[in-house]
Amino acid sequence: MRNWITLAEAARQLGVQAQTVYAYASRGNIAVMPDPHDPRKSLYRADDVARLCRKKQVGRKREALAAGTIFGSEPCIYSGITTFAKGRPYYRGRDTIRLAEHATLEDVATLLWNARAPIVFPFESADLALHGETRGRQCAFTSLAALTANGHSTLGRTDAALHVEAGQLVATVAQAFGARSDNAGTPLHERLALGWGQKADGAALIRKAMVLVADHEITSSAFAARITASTGASLPGCLLTGLSTFSGPLHGDASGRVRAVFDDVNRLGAEHVVTHHLQSAIPIPGFGHHLYPDGDPRATALLDAIEPPGELAAFIAKVEKLTGLKPNIDVALAALAAQLNLPRDAAFALFATARCIGLLAHCIEQLRVGKVIRPRGRYTGPALEEPAAERAIQGDADAIDEQMLQKNRLFKAVDG
Repeated sequence: MRNWITLAEAARQLGVQAQTVYAYASRGNIAVMPDPHDPRKSLYRADDVARLCRKKQVGRKREALAAGTIFGSEPCIYSGITTFAKGRPYYRGRDTIRLAEHATLEDVATLLWNARAPIVFPFESADLALHGETRGRQCAFTSLAALTANGHSTLGRTDAALHVEAGQLVATVAQAFGARSDNAGTPLHERLALGWGQKADGAALIRKAMVLVADHEITSSAFAARITASTGASLPGCLLTGLSTFSGPLHGDASGRVRAVFDDVNRLGAEHVVTHHLQSAIPIPGFGHHLYPDGDPRATALLDAIEPPGELAAFIAKVEKLTGLKPNIDVALAALAAQLNLPRDAAFALFATARCIGLLAHCIEQLRVGKVIRPRGRYTGPALEEPAAERAIQGDADAIDEQMLQKNRLFKAVDG
């Protein structure tokens, strides 16, 4: 299904007049954007239209709405950060694939955070006193946890103040994954490249990859971060929540599953690995994406810029040919790490560091909503027992009933 549809299509699906669609859009029930092919017209978000159609069918029962909001097509959260149109992601209306041709992560942070001043990621002069053996995923999470323990609430703080702290948090994560301080003006991708022993060509590929994965709309990690932000928790706490969710193998760490398959390819050969998966009906990780039925454009952009090792390139081509599924960004990141001979966890490190930008953007945006995200549960457990007070009252009532029965029997006996 297309992500954006015309006014006529929206009205037809909803069974309403055009004026009603305008009303839905004005109340924020349907997201709207200018038609890139005709600025005089507008396009309407297909998922929002579909959600309204389902609501009309189901009705407005509270329990039905609660279940549909969380387990339907998407949580009901409006955002001006990232969206999709014509099979491509957009950061605040800017084509992500085009941005990746030249933008730095600092540029993307300035855009996604809606910052008035350019964003920087300041490294501590002591370089966090990190050493090679302590860098990595554990260091990133423990560093954020330590900051969370002593963090300040986000309530009552200006965007400018939050942007400064957010920049420091991104720098902390990058340093934990191996970025090295050069000078204050060095872009983050060059600092990571320096820490990973890469030259200019490798740094350019790292920059491109990080821009492509900086955000991806309301993912599960963005939702988790927004829930934490809605409570007024500290910014490091919000980011730690988001990254913890992001670290799952069905989300940001999916590249780790791809890396494991790549290990098999290097050891056994592409032909053997593909045949084994297909004959065993085992899905091959890293291929296909539910948001991009025609192929993940982020993966295409990155794979077009690199040259994976021969056996891995043959594997990717063979899977695509035999399954009809195109490689997604997880394959592209794992292939990049393999080509540059980066540290084993580098694909996740690169992805997580870049995604900090999007997670923090969602946290800052959620703060302006001013409401705690609190979905309702739909209870499916055993029957509820009666409270003690009610049991006592019921016991007294049963005793009175028994006394009345005895009196009735006595009266009947006397009458008889």
